Amino acid sequence: MDDNSIVELYLRRDEDAVKQTAEKYGNRLRALAYGIVDDRQTAEECENDTYMQAWNTIPPHEPRIYLYAFLARITRHVSLNRCRDRDRLKRKAFICELSDEMEQCIPAVDDTARCIDDIMLSKAINSFLGALDEEKRNIFVRRYWYLDSISDISKRFAVTESKVKIILFRCRKQLREQLEKEDYTL
Repeated sequence: MDDNSIVELYLRRDEDAVKQTAEKYGNRLRALAYGIVDDRQTAEECENDTYMQAWNTIPPHEPRIYLYAFLARITRHVSLNRCRDRDRLKRKAFICELSDEMEQCIPAVDDTARCIDDIMLSKAINSFLGALDEEKRNIFVRRYWYLDSISDISKRFAVTESKVKIILFRCRKQLREQLEKEDYTL
């Protein structure tokens, strides 16, 4: 089933949408979550949470041409939050209490100015990535989106680990320079 048809199922609130999504993207989403949480059961929970969030957010959104990217973003956030929660349980209660207090000072996600800044930053990063050659862009995305290890990236692209490190270092430097030119404070 194509992405457009799957999104139509979500919009009609047809429960078959989740089944079709799982059939088409389940393995990829689970692998993405597993790469972050490093636990099969937690990865499956993250995958299921992704379907729930997709169910709750697709009616206002219609990711017809970028469904996998939409789902992968949800999976990544769910997985990272799960890691943060797991780490938070290991901390002392006092530190958690201080963290909760500080979270009250952080602007809300629906803050319009912050959303506009996020969109502009996203465009700047996409522009930077678009200017990179394919190998560098893929290495950068594998490291900073999929959180792959240096050794996994070197195996995937059949290059040495030192080459991967150099590419990542130079890309980060170029990104920093580009963002500073666009008046982003780092």
